[in-house]
Amino acid sequence: MSLSELRKLFSEEDVSTDDLRRLLALLQLDWRDRGLELVSVATGWRFQSRPEMQRYLSRLDPVRPPKYSRAVLETLAIIAWRQPVTRGDIEDIRGVTVSTQIVRTLEERGWIEVLGHRDAPGRPALLGTTHQFLDDLGLKSLDDLPPLEEVEAVDALAVLAFEAEPGAPADAVAETEAAEGGTNEIPTEYPKEND
Repeated sequence: MSLSELRKLFSEEDVSTDDLRRLLALLQLDWRDRGLELVSVATGWRFQSRPEMQRYLSRLDPVRPPKYSRAVLETLAIIAWRQPVTRGDIEDIRGVTVSTQIVRTLEERGWIEVLGHRDAPGRPALLGTTHQFLDDLGLKSLDDLPPLEEVEAVDALAVLAFEAEPGAPADAVAETEAAEGGTNEIPTEYPKEND
């Protein structure tokens, strides 16, 4: 819930935003030694299970989380660190064609969206990440992403819990890209943006 939604709960009382933040900080302290934690993410505050609880929670619902191919992670990394970008920009950086299925997968997951259109021939769509992407990674803003100088973009996303199976196509997206002549190799350098 966002701070404005939380303030609606106290419409009868006079609770300032600063008071609300202080109370949320106290709640965080109260829950620090429990299986759940109160965290602030892009869309507001939420309770979530602590990472160390995952091994127990996975026993309740043994459904395996989706695995994403290296191509999907590369595309997502480029969009996250270089947004807004067009498919053409992504293709220039990766050196291979971006499959429509890759973009569709990321849109269906709610991680990317069309932010607008570039004023160029064909008016290509400008892609960027969503608040859902930030929430799923537990981030408040894009500034919380690791700097590219310290770690390659795809490796940074893998560290943030979206690791693809190493060395093998992880899903139909990888197979589609392979059929289109794509590659699962990560470029060692990303060219500087000239926009």
